[in-house]
Amino acid sequence: MKTKVIALANQKGGVGKTTTAVNLAAAVAERKKRVLLIDLDPQANATSGLGREKTPGQSIYSALLEEVSALSLIKVTDYPRLDIIPGEVDLAGAEIEIARSDHYLYRLNEALNIVIEAERYDFIFLDCPPSLGILTMNALVCCDELLIPLQSEYFALEGLSVISGLIQQLRDNGGNPHLEIGGIVLTMFDGRNNLSHEVEGEVREHFKTAVYDSRIPRSVRLSEAPSFGQPITAYASGSKGAEAY
Repeated sequence: MKTKVIALANQKGGVGKTTTAVNLAAAVAERKKRVLLIDLDPQANATSGLGREKTPGQSIYSALLEEVSALSLIKVTDYPRLDIIPGEVDLAGAEIEIARSDHYLYRLNEALNIVIEAERYDFIFLDCPPSLGILTMNALVCCDELLIPLQSEYFALEGLSVISGLIQQLRDNGGNPHLEIGGIVLTMFDGRNNLSHEVEGEVREHFKTAVYDSRIPRSVRLSEAPSFGQPITAYASGSKGAEAY
């Protein structure tokens, strides 16, 4: 099986993107798949969410600049079959540094080739920054598909239209001719709230089968888990949040 690269992106912050990246990666690893999570966000919340330190020089940054092999940056986690390339604040500088280089949209693609060729992983998840900057664009160019976490609120559809336009642009200009939305996952869903159901109805009407059946609930357990450096599958394995992921 060829390694599948999935980018998790939404230019809007606070939509559960990193929560989804961490918990989906952990849930897939529990299903006996070999998973690599790459934290592309300078805030490095996916890194701390798996109990790893935010250590300068340990992110994908140096591999993007072709200074080291991405394989040398991989760290094991406390969870079987789940590895990570951590994030760090210096990734913020990558937006400027990479933009000055040749083939700046393909740097991540080139850095990950050696990891994919090593056939060590079934899935690589890319946790993107909450923006459509250079790092997110690199992720969209190199991924097989895009997973969009979408908060159950009215402004959600506006963000989706922006991302959809960007996908079409990357297809048309040859950046990633095969890029597609692999799925949209509704996050922070409150089944007692009419708004959540209304937003779900609109999203499903526009995007049909691209919307996952699973809805990620608003959950105290999900909110607490990162502070303990654990995915929800370890922190509260029987919770509704764990079941949803």
